[in-house]
Amino acid sequence: MKGHIRERSPGRWAIVLDLRDPETGKRRRKWHSFAGTKRQAQVECARLIAELKGGVYIEPDRTTVTAFLDRWLEHVKASVSRKTHERYSELCKKGLAPLLGDVTLSKLKTERIDAALSKALLTGRHDGKGGLSATTVRHMRRVLVMALNQALTWDLLAKNPALASKAPKVERKPMLAYDAAQTATLLRAVEETRLHVPVLLAVMCGLRRGEIAALRWKHAELGDNMRCLHIAQSAEQTAEGVHYKTPKSGKGRVVDLPPSVVSALKVHRAKQAEQLLALGIRLDDETFLVADEAGAPLKPRMLTDGWLRLLEKIDLPRIRFHDLRHTHATQLLAAGVHPKIASERLGHSTIGITLDLYSHVMPGMQADAAAQIDAMIAGAVAKGERKG
Repeated sequence: MKGHIRERSPGRWAIVLDLRDPETGKRRRKWHSFAGTKRQAQVECARLIAELKGGVYIEPDRTTVTAFLDRWLEHVKASVSRKTHERYSELCKKGLAPLLGDVTLSKLKTERIDAALSKALLTGRHDGKGGLSATTVRHMRRVLVMALNQALTWDLLAKNPALASKAPKVERKPMLAYDAAQTATLLRAVEETRLHVPVLLAVMCGLRRGEIAALRWKHAELGDNMRCLHIAQSAEQTAEGVHYKTPKSGKGRVVDLPPSVVSALKVHRAKQAEQLLALGIRLDDETFLVADEAGAPLKPRMLTDGWLRLLEKIDLPRIRFHDLRHTHATQLLAAGVHPKIASERLGHSTIGITLDLYSHVMPGMQADAAAQIDAMIAGAVAKGERKG
């Protein structure tokens, strides 16, 4: 393998590599442009020759980062959910492309990526009102890492320059949740409203918004022997509409129902059946639990919109609808329920996720555990002394 450099203009060099076609044996050349000193050009030439000899050389390609990201988005479309793909597309087209899109993929360097992420933090908003959040920029970097890993698989890059880039630090915000008194106030406020059942399922059972919107009566068992919900689907709303998929953890679960929720669901089913019958529609197992007057399922965002309107009318701290799920989890753990049970009830894929999310509840649990072990050992010691 041979190579040499040619000066094109002051500080601009052409690195010429002599290659042999493995099939024909004919000689051919590959040209690389380089900016820097003569010594730096010589070092770069030596590096490229070493890559050739080591079998990791990537031929120069004029594909831009934008063109590559478009290709990658099309590639991953079949392997991720529609909502996830929509988010990937948004981060690529609105976040990464404006900052890195015109760069040739093969020339993308870690330094350029770091500069782009820093700029996104300062001035990344499209409305010109400042930068993007650290969480959003961190997601942008994660998507870029995934995309460039695919570029390695496709032999478009020799290494992933995004891996060495610095992810912005995200400060964990305190988790918001209602206490027992606030939860009682909330449940009184939503009685006789269309939000009653959704709020009840979120705050008393820990269901996600999409899981609530996907529930049908065939998923509910309200008999004497079994009182539970089978969480088999989740509603996912994208720009293309609402789609139903497996829950976030990738598998279904069974959530046992408190007696108060069972009673509320029975009343709700009777009222819903009466309303639908007035329209000439018969309630059956395929009917959605949470639906409009005609039995059509509510979109997930409609639940959020209704929740925000409710907060304007009640005297409670402003939290997200999803925080009702956090309320349920926090109250479970504070009541001494084992984290493994809480994890199964919430549908977390591992107990580690539960412990990480709700670590703020753990100090009180540890104090209780310390007191219990102290009492147990003290009792054993006292018993031994009496025998002695």
